[in-house]
Amino acid sequence: MNVAEQLKKNKFVFQSLLEGVQPELITWRPRPDKWCLLEIVCHLYDEEQFDFRFRAQWVLEQPNTQPPPFNPLDWVTDHKYMEQNYEDILKKFLNERDASITWLQELKNPNWDNYYIHPKLGKVTAKHYVDNWLAHDYLHVRQIIKQKFDYLTSQTNENLEYAGIW
Repeated sequence: MNVAEQLKKNKFVFQSLLEGVQPELITWRPRPDKWCLLEIVCHLYDEEQFDFRFRAQWVLEQPNTQPPPFNPLDWVTDHKYMEQNYEDILKKFLNERDASITWLQELKNPNWDNYYIHPKLGKVTAKHYVDNWLAHDYLHVRQIIKQKFDYLTSQTNENLEYAGIW
């Protein structure tokens, strides 16, 4: 599987799902403990910069060395997700995705088996990060679609079971 090509396809999926959404949907939450679209997009932007590409590159360039720790949940407040402009942060995420695709495409014979030993996870390879990068995309695509479904459900008095059961 060509990861760069799949990430490129996923970029267009995200773009299609996230551009031009109704303004009220941007900060709508299905429940108080769930993220809104603004937080999801901010998270995608941060993950693109500070997690998957960074960590895959780290392991490729510095095998046997553990990358610095981080906590994505801290980013919600540290990076003031709810104060960000939705359109701007979406554009930044899409630009970072382009940078990731370019980085992957320009790699010359990467050793995806390079690894370090994580204290809890054990052996973590560069391939581990790129495979999880794709999985992360798929999880958030599903989350965004569910968010839109739940919003529609909250806005209509119609029974939506005719469409199918979620």
